[in-house]
Amino acid sequence: MSCQRPAEHYDSAGRRISAIADYALIGNLRTAACVSIDGSIESMCMPYFDSPSVFARIVDANKGGHFFITPTSEFRPKQHYSPNTNILHTKFLSESSVGLVTDLLLPKGANRSGTQDRAALPWLIRKVECTHGTVSYRMECAPAFNYARDAHTAEIAEDDSAEGLAPKTKIVFSSPGLTLDLRHLCVHDGTDAPPKVDIRIETLAHREMPGPAAVADFTLTESQVVYFVLREAPAGPDRGTHWFGARDAIDFDKARAAGITRTQLREAAHLLRPRDNPIMSRALLERMMEDAREYWMTWIERCTYTGRWREAVRRSALTLKMLVFEETGAIVAAPTFSLPEYIGGVRNWDYRYTWIRDTSFTIYAFIRLGFKDEANAFVKFILARLKDCSSDGMYTIHGGRDVPEVELNHLDGHRGSKPVRIGNGAADHLQLDIYGELMDSIYLAQKFCQPLAWDSWVAVRQVVDYVVTMVDKKDLSIWEPRGEVKHYTYSKVMMWVALDRGLRLAEKRSLPCPNRAIWMATRDWLYEEIERRAFNQERGYYGQSYEENDVLDSAQLIMPLVFFSNGADPRFKSTLDQILKSPEKGGLCVNCSIFRYDVTKADDGIGGAEGAFSLCTLWCVEALTRVGEYDRKYLSLAVNMFIEFLGYGNHVNLYSEEISPGGEGLGNTPQAFTHVTLISAAFNLDRTLGR
Repeated sequence: MSCQRPAEHYDSAGRRISAIADYALIGNLRTAACVSIDGSIESMCMPYFDSPSVFARIVDANKGGHFFITPTSEFRPKQHYSPNTNILHTKFLSESSVGLVTDLLLPKGANRSGTQDRAALPWLIRKVECTHGTVSYRMECAPAFNYARDAHTAEIAEDDSAEGLAPKTKIVFSSPGLTLDLRHLCVHDGTDAPPKVDIRIETLAHREMPGPAAVADFTLTESQVVYFVLREAPAGPDRGTHWFGARDAIDFDKARAAGITRTQLREAAHLLRPRDNPIMSRALLERMMEDAREYWMTWIERCTYTGRWREAVRRSALTLKMLVFEETGAIVAAPTFSLPEYIGGVRNWDYRYTWIRDTSFTIYAFIRLGFKDEANAFVKFILARLKDCSSDGMYTIHGGRDVPEVELNHLDGHRGSKPVRIGNGAADHLQLDIYGELMDSIYLAQKFCQPLAWDSWVAVRQVVDYVVTMVDKKDLSIWEPRGEVKHYTYSKVMMWVALDRGLRLAEKRSLPCPNRAIWMATRDWLYEEIERRAFNQERGYYGQSYEENDVLDSAQLIMPLVFFSNGADPRFKSTLDQILKSPEKGGLCVNCSIFRYDVTKADDGIGGAEGAFSLCTLWCVEALTRVGEYDRKYLSLAVNMFIEFLGYGNHVNLYSEEISPGGEGLGNTPQAFTHVTLISAAFNLDRTLGR
């Protein structure tokens, strides 16, 4: 009996194209990088999550840009995070040797030395070692600036900001919008000499890169180490051959002639250099790595979850933290763009933005794990938008709204999945469900975090008053179709949530509410309207919309989670039973995974197929848990479905947006919403089992 493996794909240079599930993530709370299991960085935007890409091989294997460090001989890769951190280790195993690459981005808060001698350094650090035998590596740093639209130059320049006084070199990549430099440091332990690494500039063969790459072939023994550092080039003078120091120019030759020793020069250089451009020494790099380790370990130790799925929850929390944009408190839906929901399909979207509908679920997850600072920061970001009289469905991580959707036709897409899109047209959609998530998040924050200020309450009242005027209007709802507007059931339920949470806030905080009677009457009317028009009496389930209540939609799984319904309600229970059936029997469940809806029955204006939705599968776990409080067989189903879902995580327990029928990760990865709902499902399932 043979085991059939998925077909391998290769680029024009003969290098394997990684699957979506083959990537781990490193991040520093301002940007992130996807690292393939064979040591290649293939998705990274600089300097921020939503900046133009520098490496995007993940969406075009031939010209998207990459930074790989890989042995030249055959190997078997293994990849894992250092325990309780987001520091990534990639091992290359063979019978005669073992290589190791350690990757990290340093968060601002990890600058343990603070104001003493260095600023926060958002450097990409790659430490390359040989832990057994001898390993020959090839390094290729091949950026493709601005989504491979901008040509760039590369030149070898002196790098006197590296350790020691001997002339050193770096590669400077210059493009119209961004300049990067690639530096390296060779060190050794014991009696061996430092490794020799000669970086050269090449135009890569069999590729369509918009500029030259930095390339090096080198060999390491067990005691030898090479650090590669990629950073945004410092503005102004690089404090190079002729001067160092924040204010005073010092000529090295004159200093030596004056009798100043090498040690004194080195000490002066360290003390007087600009804090954002310190001398790159082994001590500095090792301290940065240790600072990063301590930062992540200290952060995750605040996690209060001690239940059955502790490791999965903690890894999800660490992943979610990497998706926080520290400057504003916003959280990106995913750090990637245009990864397909079906290989070869057209459902390819940019997720490097913040969606309002994610807020309540994200805040709930942070609160349940004890991370109130992150919850408060996200609430402040949202409330700031309300005070600006803006309550739209999505924002940039900086709080803006300008995210025009553009198709990059020069890129081939992940494994041929076109078009490649940046920006997101959903920013202009009318999505009335967002007000429910918004109000639920504010309500949760009031229960567990900081109290609501008066100005914020005035803004909240305006939101609820607006919802009153929209309860009978059509929209495009949660799934952001590109078709006609409808009375979507999910949006109606979430508008009910907005009204309900507004009333609860007013009551619990004794806040003035001039339109209380109107809110209450509208809430009650809307509830009966949903029961009358959304529930299909003949089929026994809530439909996708009033117009098409014969179309099943797993978004209705949210009902008991937001307390619109309850686990004992026969209407919800029959809806859940129908969703759990296979598509052949009119359901949405395949191999314990839940699809959003049947794309052959619901015209969403997009076309093409998609995988099962991770979010919907986890919502189903929670819904089964709620019903399981009254009927134990559903609780067993919840446990089985959750354990099955955990098996779809990749090799480092990251989860993408969707899962194919064959178990392959699809869509943008890792998706914040998936990790958020994993945390919520684990918490509530564990709590219910404990009863």
